[in-house]
Amino acid sequence: MSSRSVPPRHRRRLRLAVALLAAAAVGTTALALTTNGSADERDADGKVQVVASFYPLAYLAGTIGGDHVDVTGLTAPGVEPHDLELTPKQVGAVGAADLVVYLKGFQPAVDTAVAQAHPAHVAEAGAYSPPVEHADSAEEGHDGHDHAHEGADPHLWLDPTRYALVANGVADQLAATDPAHAADYRANAAALTGKLKSLDADYRTGLAGCARHDVLTSHAAFGYLAGAYGLHQLSVSGLDPEAEPSAARLAAIKQEAREHGVTTVFTETLASPRLAETLARELGLKTAVLDPIEGVTHGNDYFSVMRANLTALQDALGCAK
Repeated sequence: MSSRSVPPRHRRRLRLAVALLAAAAVGTTALALTTNGSADERDADGKVQVVASFYPLAYLAGTIGGDHVDVTGLTAPGVEPHDLELTPKQVGAVGAADLVVYLKGFQPAVDTAVAQAHPAHVAEAGAYSPPVEHADSAEEGHDGHDHAHEGADPHLWLDPTRYALVANGVADQLAATDPAHAADYRANAAALTGKLKSLDADYRTGLAGCARHDVLTSHAAFGYLAGAYGLHQLSVSGLDPEAEPSAARLAAIKQEAREHGVTTVFTETLASPRLAETLARELGLKTAVLDPIEGVTHGNDYFSVMRANLTALQDALGCAK
């Protein structure tokens, strides 16, 4: 069977298996050297060594930890986090970290590394904010497409109130890891959650009185955002951004878009816009960017992108400004 004929999620599993075999090949001695080296560096600078799986969690760790932490992100800027493959060095960093911040079920390679390395302290984001089941208007599974791999939407950080819960959880774990600076961590978390409360208020005000409430996205990354602000998500693909929708799925989405007066098809920054742009041309709609904030470009951060998302939603939904 050629690699092109293997489904995307199966290709990722094969790549993960290869990466884990490579990590195992490094050997116990090499892993011990990596661990000891990281410990020496930690003793030298006196900072807590934090490994975060991808941008939203690295942002929390850095903002809350401040000058007391060094944060290493496993997912490089511009890399689609679903496809992350860990190098042997990164697997070693997970085991050597004082604290690992990750989201279970989002990146299988990270899940495996955490399970095998047993880091000293772990902040698992999903533990602080229970997941919601993914759903949208055109029922997946009725079109013959296989959605058995899909379940809970992981993008909880797109709801600022849930993101605040995760922030407090990370602060608690930093305090447990480094009790001497616990007061600083909790103060930083309080400042951050205050900003998130303000952001939530801006979304509630900004999305009140809109002419439309249906948001057509390239993949189903916006369930938390839609649920928080009374919107209705229509997605071309499911939770897997690499999944190719069937002809029946596309037909259903086109029908929904026409019935609900959708004006805009939203694309993303880290995923190909090809399918969304084709759909927009066929339906005579505009395209715009709605960013799931799985990573950010230079000069942006969580808050700047969330506010850009709010503006894009207001324009697409005909909201009063």
